[in-house]
Formats: sequence, C-alpha cells, structure tokens
Amino acid sequence: MMGVFPDFDGLGGIGDLRAVVGALLTFVLIVAVLMLIVSAIIWAIATAHGNYATASKGRIGVLVAVGAAVLAGGGVAWMNWLLNLGQQL
Repeated sequence: MMGVFPDFDGLGGIGDLRAVVGALLTFVLIVAVLMLIVSAIIWAIATAHGNYATASKGRIGVLVAVGAAVLAGGGVAWMNWLLNLGQQL
C-alpha cells in the first residue's frame, strides 16, 4: 500500500499524482515551519517591547501556521484514503 509523503523531487515531471501531491506537501510544510518561526519571533519581540497590537498579529501568525500544518496533515490522510478507494473501484 503506497501513501503520500513529502517528496523533494516530485515536480521534476508531472507524471504521478502521488509525486505531485508529495512535492506540494513538502512546500506547504516548509512554508508553515518558516511562518511559525518568524511569527513566534515577532510575537516575542513585540510582547517584550510592549507593542501589543503587533504581538497580537504575531500570535495570529503562529495560529495560522499551526493550522496550515494540521490541514496539510489532514490532507495527506484524505488523499491516501481517496487513492486507496480509487484502487478498489
């Protein structure tokens, strides 16, 4: 049983759906982690300097990054389920 996993070489040629989805998952997870790091730094610095409006935006950025990672993980499970269902038809 094959599943969808992050794949750095998936977009070399558009051939297999698993490779394309794996490559897209890789990009989404990399962007989510970078966004999480940047937003957490902004949140911490803004809170330390008493700028609560910017701290609130940093906190929202952290929550959005975590939500994107969760949705990407849920998308992997859903895509694997759809691929397994398609093989049974």
